[in-house]
Amino acid sequence: MKYSIDTLNKKLPYIALEDYIYYSSRYSKTVHINKSMPSDGATKVVDIISIGWWVHDKLCETGTFSDGTKCNNWQASTILYDILRSEGYWFRARTWWLGSLLFGGGKCRNNKIFP
Repeated sequence: MKYSIDTLNKKLPYIALEDYIYYSSRYSKTVHINKSMPSDGATKVVDIISIGWWVHDKLCETGTFSDGTKCNNWQASTILYDILRSEGYWFRARTWWLGSLLFGGGKCRNNKIFP
């Protein structure tokens, strides 16, 4: 996924330059990242090149999958895990899964933490 970095925007420096659709084979659901969506990157940890934080940010912002069904915090964290694992970040997959489950979630947390 292509994005630009706005060095003047400290809060949301990343801007998506194209639409992107992520499909979760685990949940059979999609997440749409819209062109021009802003992101803070990997919240409160070192940013890495990954689609994971884009997808997780979108889920946390909306609390839903693209079809409108609710996404809970467990699902959002597990999708982040799946993406990081597929990208070869096996250690971060585990630590970010736990961190996002315990401390993140945004609107997904409102839909329950666990399934």
